[in-house]
Formats: sequence, C-alpha cells, structure tokens
Amino acid sequence: MRDLDENSITTEALSRVSAAPDPRMRQISEALIRHLHTFIREIEPTQAEWEAGIGFLTRVGQMCNANRQEFILLSDALGVSMLVDAINHRMPEGATETTVFGPFFVQARKSFPLGANIAEDLEGTPMLVTGTVSSTSGAPLTEADIDVWHSDDEGYYDVQQGDELAMRGHFRADDEGRFHFWSVRPRYYPIPDDGPVGDMLKAQGRHPFRPEHVHFMVAAAGHETLVTHVFAEGDPYLDSDVVFGVKNSLVTRFVEHEAGTAADGRIMNRNYVHLHYDFVLKARPPSAQARSNR
Repeated sequence: MRDLDENSITTEALSRVSAAPDPRMRQISEALIRHLHTFIREIEPTQAEWEAGIGFLTRVGQMCNANRQEFILLSDALGVSMLVDAINHRMPEGATETTVFGPFFVQARKSFPLGANIAEDLEGTPMLVTGTVSSTSGAPLTEADIDVWHSDDEGYYDVQQGDELAMRGHFRADDEGRFHFWSVRPRYYPIPDDGPVGDMLKAQGRHPFRPEHVHFMVAAAGHETLVTHVFAEGDPYLDSDVVFGVKNSLVTRFVEHEAGTAADGRIMNRNYVHLHYDFVLKARPPSAQARSNR
C-alpha cells in the first residue's frame, strides 16, 4: 500500500505483522504498534522532539555495560519493572509480597553459618537480622535458602566500591525455619543518576532516592522463590521510592537497642539495631512441582 497518511498507516503496520508464525509474537507486535501509534497521535511530537527521544534511547544503550544496565534503570524509574513484577507475582493472602530484584545481586556470594557477621570490619551501626521462613499453611520451611544483600551506612553497595564483597551472603535456615546474622545498618541512597535516566528524573522534577532497605531472596523446595525487600519504618522516601517498590507489608521497625545482650545471645558493647521479619512463601501448584522434579 502506498500514500499512507496519519490515519491509515496504523492499519497497514498492523497488517505487516499479521502473518507472524508465533501467535505470542503477533500479539505483542500488534499491541506495540497500536499503543505506540496512539502515543504519537496524542503528543504530536515535533521532528526535533522525536529526534531527541531517539537520542535519549541511544544514550541509554551506550550507558549499558557489564556493571550497569541503564535500560533496567529506565524500566525501574518508569514503574514498569514493578508492574511486570506485580503481574507475575499475584500472591495468595498471607504470603509475603514481592518487589523488584534490583541491579546489585551477585551470584558469586559467600555462604555463611547462622549468626555470622557479613559486614566484617565495615563502619556503621551494628544490625542484628533475625527471621523465620514458613509456608502459607503455617509449616516452617526447614533448610530454606536465604540470600541477603544491602548497602552500607552511606548508601553504597560493595560492587560500587571495589572488588571486595560485603554486606551480602547466603544462609540456610535451621530445622525450625529460623535464621539470624549480623551486618551494619544500611541507608537510603540514590540510584545512579549520572546518565540519561538521571537526566530524565531531573526533567520530570523527581528525586533519585530509594528508601532504606535490605534485599532478601528466599527459596524452599516446593515453593515459589521470593524476591523482596524489607524497608525501614520512618524513612523519608517510603512514599516516593524512585522505583515504586514499597509495599506496606514490607515496612517494619529497625528497633534501636542500647549495648547489652542481643536476642541471639551476643554481648554488644555498643548500641545496635534489630531487624526481624517472618517470610511466608507461596507453595507451587502440584503440576508445577511435578514439572520441576522431572
């Protein structure tokens, strides 16, 4: 077809993908064309604005490397990552809610025994973390795998500072589904805002901050792996998290304690905080469990 105009071009573009052999690819391509064309008709960009948009996406791609994924950052800052997470993790009542994975997980993390200090000699307020892992049935999940990672007291993750890994590790729950370890209290921090996503936030009149939190990934046989954060009550950015990740059920107190005997029996000669959270995992449907056992 020739002589396409602003009204007929959408129908023609849709017809070009109608023969896609994969039904899902056809569905996605058609939705993309429909919504993108509707977007363009709504904002009626000038040629200069459209070129600026192309330039922005080009800079986002150029900013990506082995240590930084600017497109994920863009997805996070536009709320898309949390939307995808919500669609894929519709949880039953009582199950711990999920939130975004984030860019700072490291596969080569170290395994620690319960009670270990994953912050080693780092400066900061000592933090005792305790918790339990159970199923929605109430049964404790013995030997559940718990991964944890978080920032330091200045808002930096270890991978932003150098090659030494700290404030992260893998633990295994005991035979009652309990776990505990020590670290240092994290702090709220800005997402990397020295690139095009940071420029976008400034243009939108937004700040780049995430509230204070600790990342957890919890896995147990027969259950869906949980990826979530636990947020600090009272943080100034709880209601404006730049990546839209806060949920009320994930906010809890980081309880301040004076020096003395901690809940795990350790004698503390300085003040510390105690974070406790009970994680509840969603059981996989029997059909999914059968597939995973093949």
